Amino acid sequence: MSDIALVHVTFADAGEAERIGSQMIADRLAACVTIHPPCRSIYRWQGAVERGQEVPATFKTAPVRAVRLRAEVLRLHSYELPVIETTTADVSDEVAAWIAESTR
Repeated sequence: MSDIALVHVTFADAGEAERIGSQMIADRLAACVTIHPPCRSIYRWQGAVERGQEVPATFKTAPVRAVRLRAEVLRLHSYELPVIETTTADVSDEVAAWIAESTR
């Protein structure tokens, strides 16, 4: 078993998730992006409780690419303060090798 990095991000809409996700694949910063169905978010922003629809996405990448992937998503994201969370996952050696090859 080997570790990969999972980078979780919520976007304003599916178009933004698709655009940024496609760019991260083209730039070889991620091997895969899974764009999830829209969800409802409730959060406090600038002193007020806000509610809105967002589109979550999960990027699968090599751990060595996670910092650059985060920086690029942050640069391209429409939010003033996007939440970009990185975790690790233990996957088969074959999956880890595919991710490593896809992000070279």
